Amino acid sequence: MPNCTSFFLLCHYDFERLGMIGMPVKDRRILKSQEAIKAAFIELMSEKGFNEITIQDIADRANVGRRTIYHHYLDKYDLLDKLIEEHINELRQICQSSSELDFTASNLIFFEYFERHLSFFSTMLASSGAPAFRSRLLAFLIEQLADNTDITQGINKGLNKEVLLQFFGAAVVGIMESYIASGLPESPQVIARQVGILLERNL
Repeated sequence: MPNCTSFFLLCHYDFERLGMIGMPVKDRRILKSQEAIKAAFIELMSEKGFNEITIQDIADRANVGRRTIYHHYLDKYDLLDKLIEEHINELRQICQSSSELDFTASNLIFFEYFERHLSFFSTMLASSGAPAFRSRLLAFLIEQLADNTDITQGINKGLNKEVLLQFFGAAVVGIMESYIASGLPESPQVIARQVGILLERNL
């Protein structure tokens, strides 16, 4: 995506990325507990609806006490909200660092991130319990596309900018959903190139 548009894998923690290198032992334990809680939550959402998940379910799966969960999150709604926000913020940071790249190169970063955190994205996009994620992802994509959408000249001259942004933002989300549903039949490089070409031709 322009200005970008490239969760940790369950039960795998990249300590350096998490900033755990050089942390006091207590801080590392806290961060590991948080990651265990998030991983357990994602696993549970892939197995049953959000409304059916309880804090006790999460505690049992993460092998932590209920008190530990409530120390970090108000409830399961707060956990979901913070988890979504974490990934949107990471995508935004990636976008900022790749703002000078063309559509294809920036799309590659986006889809590689998507593939690395497949457990999170596949669960969020497939779960009927997390419609808020799709809406926030769409809003994020539209935000990234906005600066690259010109309705003053070219093939989009005179068109409604909001309609264009909604159209292409929804198209990218749809591609992501299809990518998951079909079992990732293509590499991120192939998908990024095709999406990049479509955006270059139409924006």
